This record gives sequence, C-alpha cells and structure tokens, in this order.
Amino acid sequence: MTNIETFAGKRIGILGGSFNPAHRGHLHISRQALKLLQLDEIWWMVSPQNPLKPTDDMADLRTRIESAENIAKDRCIRVTDIEFELGSTYTAETLTKLKQKFPKARFVWLMGADNLMQIPKWKDWQNIFRTVPIAVFTRPTYTNRALAGFAARRFARYRIDETQAHRLSARQAPAWAFLNIKPDAISATRVRAGIGAVKLY
Repeated sequence: MTNIETFAGKRIGILGGSFNPAHRGHLHISRQALKLLQLDEIWWMVSPQNPLKPTDDMADLRTRIESAENIAKDRCIRVTDIEFELGSTYTAETLTKLKQKFPKARFVWLMGADNLMQIPKWKDWQNIFRTVPIAVFTRPTYTNRALAGFAARRFARYRIDETQAHRLSARQAPAWAFLNIKPDAISATRVRAGIGAVKLY
C-alpha cells in the first residue's frame, strides 16, 4: 500500500476491528457499504490489539489477517495491517495518519450501532468525527440506544439523511449517516463458539 497515487480520488470505507475471527457479518456490512455509500473499495483494518478488548482469547495478528483473507472473497475488499505499519493503537490517531499518508483518498469510517454507543470511551473520540465522515450501520437491540446516546446527540447537527448517504464520502468531516440494513445473523462470538461456523466457508 505504498503507492499513494493508486488511491488518489478513491472512495474508501475503513472497517476496523480485531477480526477475531473475521466472519460473514463483516462481509455483509462491507457489501452494504459498497452499495449504499457508492464506495470504490473497503479496507479491513485488522487491529494489532483493541485497547478495549481482553487479550485472553485474542489470536495473533497473522492468524486474524489470514481469517479475514479467507472471508474477504471480494475484489473490492482489501485486508490490511496498516494500523500496525503506521505504529498506531487508537482509531483517532490511525485515521489522522491515514489522511496524512493518503491525502487524496476519500475515507469513510464504518461502524455498527453498538460502536456508536461505545465510542465516547475511545481515546480522542471526537477527533474521529472531525477527521473523516462516518457511516453507522444498524444492529439489533442497539439502534434506539445508540441514536439516543451521547455521541449521536453531540454530533446530531452533522448527521445527514440516509437517502444522501451516497454523497457521504464527498462531505467534509464532521458528517455522519445512520444506515438501516437487514442484519446478518452470525456474530464473531457465535463463530468462536462453533455455532453456525460451517456456513462461513
């Protein structure tokens, strides 16, 4: 990912996470984002270690990258360890460095409604909203609480209508949209428990 000009002008969704393991839900959100946001590609940014997640059952980075590569069977999805390459741990820092490294790319941060609820716990979380546009995807049981939560209220005036989500990548941050999509049933927790894992491959 060293050729900066390759990504000039491209609309790129960033889906960050532990991917422990990667699963069909990641693929589902990515495909919805490609369509609804009219993105050119999605980067699955496999985190070396999420500061808010325990390390007890965390597979090593190489194993999680391989897991993501096994699931990401789509030419528009790129699995990357760029957070490790950039030497950053926190999302706000990572996005700032990405913007510096790829100044001509048009990034959109992708996350679920559960993360919209939790994002005030993240380091420098308001800088995430101020650095790149954000697309939030509905998740069962989280939607109402997420939209009533502190982050949604704090940045309420920067929310754009779902019908304008295809223009999100062209917006100046802060800007965000909440997208209602049909959920995929399999979560990473269920996959680790061996429930429904056969459906992934």
